[in-house]
Formats: sequence, C-alpha cells, structure tokens
Amino acid sequence: MTPTNESAESLKFPILIGDIGGTNARFALLVDAFADPKTFPVVQTADFPNIDDAIQATVLDQTSIQPRSAVLALAGPISGEEIELTNCPWVVRPRKLISDLGFDEIILVNDFEAQALAVSALPEAGREAIGPVGAPNDGARVVVGPGTGLGVAGLVRARNMWIPVAGEGGHIDLGPRTDRDLALWPHLERIEGRVSAEQVLCGRGLVNLTNAIAQADGRKPEPHTPASVTVAAGAGDKAALEAIHLFGTYLGRVAGDLALVFMARGGVYIAGGIFGHIAPYVDRAAMRAAFEDKAPHSDLLREVPLYAITLPLAALAGLATFARAPGFYGLETVNRRWSR
Repeated sequence: MTPTNESAESLKFPILIGDIGGTNARFALLVDAFADPKTFPVVQTADFPNIDDAIQATVLDQTSIQPRSAVLALAGPISGEEIELTNCPWVVRPRKLISDLGFDEIILVNDFEAQALAVSALPEAGREAIGPVGAPNDGARVVVGPGTGLGVAGLVRARNMWIPVAGEGGHIDLGPRTDRDLALWPHLERIEGRVSAEQVLCGRGLVNLTNAIAQADGRKPEPHTPASVTVAAGAGDKAALEAIHLFGTYLGRVAGDLALVFMARGGVYIAGGIFGHIAPYVDRAAMRAAFEDKAPHSDLLREVPLYAITLPLAALAGLATFARAPGFYGLETVNRRWSR
C-alpha cells in the first residue's frame, strides 16, 4: 500500500466522507453518485483516542454498508504517512485505516480544501451576503473560517475545473491599526512573540480578545469560554459586545487581505462554527468597511462579495460534490491518496 498519483476519477462507491476538525468530527456515506449523503451524529474528537475508533463507532457500527473508499478532510497539512492534526491529538495513518477498517482506497485533503469545494457549488440559500453583492462570476474565491483555529483556503478556476488551494493562511500576522488596537495588543497572548490572525480569530482568540479588553481597561479578566462571551454579549455586557465587534472588524480586515492575495472576484466566504454563534452581535457595516479599507485598492474590494456560509455541514457537501464528479475538480491527490 503506497501513495498513488492516479486520478481521483476511479473512486469506488460506497464512499465515506468525513470532516475532522480540532473539536468535532462529522461523517456521512455516499452509497452512489445519485444518492443524498447519509449523515451520522456529529461527535467530539476528545471522545475517541483516534480516528479509527471514531469511524468504527460512529459509522461502521451503525450501518451494514461497508464503504470501499474514503475522502477525509483533516484540520492540518497533509504530509507523509502519519498526519497530525493541528488542534487535535489524533494522528491519521492511512495504511492502518485501509488494513483495519476494510477500505480499498483513501484520499486525504485539508479541511478547508473541503470548504473550498463547497463554495464551488454553494446554493444561494446556503449563503448570506455581508454588504453589497455584485454580479456572480467564476472568479477566484476564498474561504476563511474561525473555529477551533482559523482555516483558510482558495479556489481558482482554470481549464474548466475548480482547483482548491490549501494553506495555513490563518497564521499570518495581525497587527494593530487604531488607538484602541494599540491599547489591546500588549495584552494579547502570543505564540513565540507573534500575534497571528488565529490568536484572535478563533474560539480561544475570542477569549484572548475579551481578556485583553479587560486588562487594557484596568480590570482583572474573568474566566471565559467562547460560549460564555457570546452569552454575556446577549445579556448586554459591554466588554463582550466590544470583543465581538472587534472580532468582526478584524475578520473583515483579514478577509479583505485574502481577497487581494487571491484577487477573489468570486467572493470571500466565511465558514466555521464561531461566526454563526456570534453573528447576531457582529456590526456588519463595520465588518464590511474593514473588508473594503484596503487603499490603494479600496475600489476593487467594493466589487468583491463577502458572504457568511449558512449551509449546514458545508464541508461534507463539498466532499460529496467532489466524490460524485471528481473530473470537475483539479484536486491534487499525489501523495494524498492511498490504495491496497
């Protein structure tokens, strides 16, 4: 069993598709190219020692269908025979999955490649515009998603195919611009001296930002979780509301930067669980303004759509779209596809 560079055209049904993030794992089965995915309950990665046990308990023990192929999206870079997830202790070993769970072949992709696949065919009902939206086009697109971490992927159109571009864009530097930013930045938790976008724009980042606000205002930070910050905002807590307001502004800034990197005339799409929870308290006008505030290219950004993805289980929908018609996608499978 060695990695193969064959085309993904030869995927065999039934196909297990999975979206494995730092906190949650989501699985579904595609029986054939025409069937809707059969989804299974979302499980927490912390409840299982490894992905093998999670697949066995969540899927294989719950159905008589034996999947022949698997397309799994993982929250981390895909490299080598043992793939470590960025924000989860699981290590994925494709050879072991094939030998122990009975697959004929496995394809591994980055979790935000799966999100990028989803936006290639996202229905209008599965997205919500933030600010003005121009005419739809086949220009490059970007997905950015605050969750356990901050995921980023691009999607470009070439040779009549959509080509997902994976990366670790969530770890770009994020710097202060306003006087309030300058007051907060000394109090933000850093990694080896850096304030990356992910240090602010994810679940723990929202807590990091809330704590920095308290310290900048001369108060002792209270113990918080992302959920408790959201609850406090709903109760009218000024610090929590400011944290979410700034979170939206900084997310707009990063989304605008990524739009410039990819010249994403097809739009920037916000995914991830965090934004859906805090959306009622986000100042969308301020977020859109931050997105467009990119002199000397502000005029260009005004023409770029910004969306929030509202389709449930969007990553699984993207993987299913790819599995049904892989020929429409330029998904690189060299060293990311294993077979018996």
